[in-house]
Amino acid sequence: MSSLPEDQLNQLREIFTRFDLDKDGSLTHLEVAALLRSLGLKPTGEQIHKLFKNMDSDGSGTVEFNELIFQSFDRDGSGFITPAELAKSMTKMGQPLTYRELSEMVRNADTDGDGVISFKEFQGIMARSAADSLGFTL
Repeated sequence: MSSLPEDQLNQLREIFTRFDLDKDGSLTHLEVAALLRSLGLKPTGEQIHKLFKNMDSDGSGTVEFNELIFQSFDRDGSGFITPAELAKSMTKMGQPLTYRELSEMVRNADTDGDGVISFKEFQGIMARSAADSLGFTL
């Protein structure tokens, strides 16, 4: 499932890279704060900490690109992408899905069959999508 159109994924990657000041492939608290401030937001330290904690799905202490993308789909912050969240995100990106397309997308992504997409499943999707676009097989 390449859920984001390639141009939008590239734009997000460009933004991510611009704020990855030390170029280590992840964002720290300070880098996330800089990103938010560049968008005209003025979050408090507590707000940044709370947001960062929610974004850092793997608990590494930094936010990687896949985590950033996952958060744009996991709208309620539950740690899972529901079919409804996926449908809303795709519509918001100008890519509305039919019920059949949505069902197929979730079925392909939901490897454990619980009806939602976990961060681990999302990482697998993104890895497959990246491999496909680069001509590799996983």
